[in-house]
Amino acid sequence: MAKMKISSRASSISSLSLLDVDDFKGSFSFDEFFKKLASDVLPSLQEQEGEDEEEGGVSKSTASGPTFIDAEKLLPLLQDTRSELVDLSYQVDSKLEKLKKEVALHDSNHRKTLTELEKGVETLFESFSRLDSRISGVGQTAARIGDHLQSADAQRETASQTIELIKYLMEFNSLGDLMELSPLFSDDSRVAEAAAIAQKLRAIAEGDVIAGGQAIGMPSAKGASNPNRGLEVAVANLQDYCNELENRLLARFDAAAQKKDLMPMAECAKISSQFDKGVNAMIRYVGSRPMFLEVEVMNADVRKVLGEEGTQLSATNLERRLSSVYKEIIETVRKEAVVISAVFPNPDAAMSLLVQRVLEQRVGSILDRILPKPSLSYPPSMEEGGLLQYLRILAVAYEKTLELSKELHTIGTGDLDVEGLAESLFSTHREEYAEMEQASLTQLFQAKMSELRASLPQQGDIQGTVNRSRVVSSSPSHQPMSTSVVTEFVRWNEEAVQRCCLLTPQPIPLATNVRAIFTCLLDQVSHYTTEGLERAREALNEAAALRERFVIGASVSRRVAAAAASAAEAAAAAGESSFRAFMVAVQRSTTNVAMVQQHFVSTIARLLLPVDGAHAACCEEMAASMSNAEGAALKGLQQCIDTVMVEVDRLLAAEQKVTDYCPPEDGNAPDHRPTNACIRVVAYLARMLEAANGALEGLNKQAFMTEMGNRLHKGLLSHWQRFTFNPSGGLRLKRDATEYAEFVRSFKAPAVDEKFETLGTLVNVFIVAPESLFTLIDGSLRGSRKEALRFIELREDYKMKRGLLITSLESLYPHLGNGSNDLVSFRDAHCKF
Repeated sequence: MAKMKISSRASSISSLSLLDVDDFKGSFSFDEFFKKLASDVLPSLQEQEGEDEEEGGVSKSTASGPTFIDAEKLLPLLQDTRSELVDLSYQVDSKLEKLKKEVALHDSNHRKTLTELEKGVETLFESFSRLDSRISGVGQTAARIGDHLQSADAQRETASQTIELIKYLMEFNSLGDLMELSPLFSDDSRVAEAAAIAQKLRAIAEGDVIAGGQAIGMPSAKGASNPNRGLEVAVANLQDYCNELENRLLARFDAAAQKKDLMPMAECAKISSQFDKGVNAMIRYVGSRPMFLEVEVMNADVRKVLGEEGTQLSATNLERRLSSVYKEIIETVRKEAVVISAVFPNPDAAMSLLVQRVLEQRVGSILDRILPKPSLSYPPSMEEGGLLQYLRILAVAYEKTLELSKELHTIGTGDLDVEGLAESLFSTHREEYAEMEQASLTQLFQAKMSELRASLPQQGDIQGTVNRSRVVSSSPSHQPMSTSVVTEFVRWNEEAVQRCCLLTPQPIPLATNVRAIFTCLLDQVSHYTTEGLERAREALNEAAALRERFVIGASVSRRVAAAAASAAEAAAAAGESSFRAFMVAVQRSTTNVAMVQQHFVSTIARLLLPVDGAHAACCEEMAASMSNAEGAALKGLQQCIDTVMVEVDRLLAAEQKVTDYCPPEDGNAPDHRPTNACIRVVAYLARMLEAANGALEGLNKQAFMTEMGNRLHKGLLSHWQRFTFNPSGGLRLKRDATEYAEFVRSFKAPAVDEKFETLGTLVNVFIVAPESLFTLIDGSLRGSRKEALRFIELREDYKMKRGLLITSLESLYPHLGNGSNDLVSFRDAHCKF
């Protein structure tokens, strides 16, 4: 029964249409479609869905597991649905095919219509083109007609004006008095029109006269028989009228200018611009300005710049005062520029005339008063400021005037070269500027040297004696060289270079002038440095002369010897003082040269680059200028070495005792300290070395120390050969040699160190036993055999053991034989001894 009910139910459903094409339009949902389809077959599906919603979306059937009891009910429904879906698909395909055919038909019709429209548009465009051509032709015809009409009107107007001009020209050609002219030429309200007509008449008449003169091959003149003779009268009358009219305009212009009424001034200026482009009116206006007419204005400028009467003008005061006066000039020109812009049709031309007059007259008068050009033959004295005062004022005036010209240019000057005009005011001063600068540096140098010479102590103060003691003053007798003086030279040169850059800004003239200025510095420093070194050398010579004065013989009284020793000490002090003074002079000379080199690198070198070879040539000049100073320095250094060695010889002679190197054998322990003479000599040399180290450097220091060491080595050898040595004295000599060797290491001269090391070994000949002498000579003293043989003669036991020494020498050196010069001299020395 159940199956029958189901089948009857399915058959009833299949008899109806289950699907519609509209169901698939829009957004299709299969779930909704299925619910709608199965709602009649499975009503419990909707009830279960409602219960699920009431219980929060949790299905009991789901919880208890799926059931498939109603599946057979859905099978017929799904089969019918499938059949209807297939039918619907066929229906849709049929409709789609029908639509495609309709679309193709419509598209074909549309293309035909579009083609017909395109043909119609082309025909329409052709019609429009023909219409446009016809319109253009009509327009051109109308334009030609308009041009012809305009030309005809212009010709008519020209003809009318020509008739009027001919009428006026006939008046000017026939009248004898200007009062008989038409009212136009005498009516003040129609001055502009009269001026324009008069200018046209002049152009016609003058052109006709010139053309007529060229036609007969000669200029037209009164009385010449040519067809244009009558127009010459018109030309003369027109010229007279124009002059009279311009004078009237200028008179009206002046009257309006006095009232400061700008409108009439502008009207007159505009009309007068037809006569010589209005130049006369501009000149008239510029010339009527109070700053050009009133003498008091220019005198006030000069008073402000020069200051109170009786005061000397300085560059600092001039800079401040010129700035103030130029500021007033700028304000005056600025006010005049406002009036000129409102009055003149061509304000640039008027401003050019005004600014030119300001620079040439007002500024020129100021410059003439503050810059009287000095003479190179008779320059002003240094009390009056010298040439330097003139150059400083020139630089300040030039700089401030250029600044003024730039300010005036910003106000407006038309085509006027304001800066060039300002520079032309200084043309006479700049022509001889380089010579003035060099003469100024020379004048400053001469004044400085005169000042330094005046500060030197007088001859009575240089060299004095102290009553009966006959002790020479150890104070320096010559003024020492100063770096501050050269610093002042460099400062002068730097100031001169700055002025040169300002007054000759062009690169090539600047390089030439700078080189000449730097050459002045080289000459000044070379002269001052050489003179300072020569003065220091004179002190060394004086000290040497003093030493020679107090050299005494051996057979003198004790009192005379004591006085001579005291004087010799004073002379030694003078020598040491002169040594130090010369080293200070050398040090300051080095500093001076360094300052010049620094000035060249930082200031001069870059300015010489525009001229080929100028830099190298200047370097050569710098080296050549210092050659005299270098020669004086080398001679002085040699004198310093002589001074030191003379004092060393004096100390050794005065302090060295015979018992120092040959003490008596009294059983006392030998003294291992250096001798007093050694101590004094080393202390003295240390003081001299300190002075030399502070003054010398580099190769100069190395050469000086090497020469000093060699001379000391030679002097010590000569000194020690005056003494006799026993073994105890040899140890004392060994201590002295060690002391000297340690001291000369501070010379940092390897050759000298080597000599003194050999000297320390050489004195061992006084210490070893006689039988060991020649072993020593054959060993460590092989290179100093001659000196060793001479030193052996100074041994105390030499007299007693000379035979043994000769025999030992012949046995030790059989290859020498009788032909050996060393051996022969050694034997001869024995015999003489």
